[in-house]
Amino acid sequence: MEKPIATISRTREITERYNIRAKKGFGQNFLVDVSIAKRIANSIPKDSIVIEVGPGIGSLTEQLAIHSKKVIAYEVDERLLPILEEELKEYSNIEVILKDFLECNLEEELKEFNEPIYVAANLPYYITSPVLFKLFESSLEFPIITVMMQKEVAERFLAKPNSKEYGSISVEGQYLYHIERVCNAPKNAFLPAPKVDSVVLKFERKKDILPVDNQNQFFTFIKGCFKQRRKTLYNNLREFLQDKEKAENVLEKMNYPMNIRAEELSLEEFINLYQIVKEQG
Repeated sequence: MEKPIATISRTREITERYNIRAKKGFGQNFLVDVSIAKRIANSIPKDSIVIEVGPGIGSLTEQLAIHSKKVIAYEVDERLLPILEEELKEYSNIEVILKDFLECNLEEELKEFNEPIYVAANLPYYITSPVLFKLFESSLEFPIITVMMQKEVAERFLAKPNSKEYGSISVEGQYLYHIERVCNAPKNAFLPAPKVDSVVLKFERKKDILPVDNQNQFFTFIKGCFKQRRKTLYNNLREFLQDKEKAENVLEKMNYPMNIRAEELSLEEFINLYQIVKEQG
């Protein structure tokens, strides 16, 4: 029996046989730690439908195929398609789609499935936040999203108010999901090894999400509050609202000092602030 793809020896054998190297432009770092691949796969309920973004040569895809009912893998690098087809040919439950995930219409492409869809991925660092925001803002409401990401970005998702890591992605992520660290992934868990360590985070959708009238408008508002971290909340609000007086009135209603910064506010306070802004029109 062949070794799993997520091993150094099998990954080297595949890359040498196909004469292929990881492309820096696509942020490719192939996972060579089977235990991490299995932990990601096992974080998703068994026999589920799962989306993978950036399957690479199939390190995680293989473990997802063993664990899941169906794997839909979006890959942007056409060089990898014949590799995935050949190396994963024993699995009939994998569908590889040559497409940039960020350009997909998920609601349209996944409308045939009448059951929850999960997400698991070893994400290229440079698209981590855009991919997650796309998933967060989708109407499909993915129950669990488990992704590998740069340690620094993971710390921002986990951050609490009054910390330097706390920002718009902390608020947006924590608004929709309970977020937990699954495991750490050191540089040597990849081939080629990146310059930084990684972390696997699991996002489990909340059942008690606090209501706002328009989620995407709320997220746009949050981004506006954090637009320039060196500025006060008032200055960012003034720019976002295009109205100095309205920004002052909003802070007065919340009893906030004029020098308060966005990173001092909790999720609940942002929701209250947003509601007041909406009431002011």
